[in-house]
Amino acid sequence: MALHPSVAVVLPAYNESAALGQVIFRIPREISGNKVLTIVVDDGSTDGTGNVAQALGAFVVRHLTNLGVGAATITGLRAAQSLDADIIVTMDADGQHNPEEIERLVQTLIEGPFDVVIGSRILDAHGMPVSRFMANLLLNAVTYVVYGKIVSDSQSGFKVFTQTAANALDLRSSGYEVCSEIVGEIYRKNLRYKSVPVRSIYTDYSQAKGQHFLNGVNLILGLLTRLVRRS
Repeated sequence: MALHPSVAVVLPAYNESAALGQVIFRIPREISGNKVLTIVVDDGSTDGTGNVAQALGAFVVRHLTNLGVGAATITGLRAAQSLDADIIVTMDADGQHNPEEIERLVQTLIEGPFDVVIGSRILDAHGMPVSRFMANLLLNAVTYVVYGKIVSDSQSGFKVFTQTAANALDLRSSGYEVCSEIVGEIYRKNLRYKSVPVRSIYTDYSQAKGQHFLNGVNLILGLLTRLVRRS
C-alpha cells in the first residue's frame, strides 16, 4: 500500500459494515497512473466497520466514540493531508455515491484547473426521491442565508479537493452542517470550484442511513446558531 498516495479517498463511516465492502471494492486503485489510497474513518462504530475496512486494505482511523459525520470528515481530511495526498476525495460510505464517478470528478479538478469539485445530485436528479430533492433545495436556501453563497447541492458529501484547498479549509462542524460550512469556506478562501452532475444510488439502506427528518432539523438549527453567533 502506498503511504504517500497521489489521490486519497476519504470515507467517514458509522456502522456501515453492511455496505462498506462493496464501496471500497469499487474504488479505483489508480487514476491516470496515480495511486489511490482509501481512508476510512470509523466514527465509533459498534458493528465491526473498521475491521471490514482494514481487511480490504483501507487505511483506517478510529474514533473511540461517535463524534458525527463532520468530525469524521475533518479527521479524514487531516489523515489524507498527513499522508501527503495531492488530491483528496470525500464520499459517503453507505453506497449512495458511485465510486466509478471518482475518476471523472478528479479529472475535472485537474483539467479545470479547479481547487474544489462538488458532485451535485441536483444537476442529475433522475431517481432522486422528491422528498430528498425538496429537502436539498431547502438546505441550499438555509446555506445561502447563513453564508450568503449558494451552490446547486450544498449538502453533497461527494467532493474533490486539491491539497492546497484542503489545507485552506477551517472546519469546525461535528455534524451534517459540515457540508454547508465547506461551501462557506470555498467562498471565504476564494477557492475555484465547479459543480458537476452525479447520479446517486438510492436504496432502502442508503435512505435509512441518510439525512432523515431529525438530522435535517438539527442541521438547520446548527446553521442558524452559527448565523446568530456571527450577528
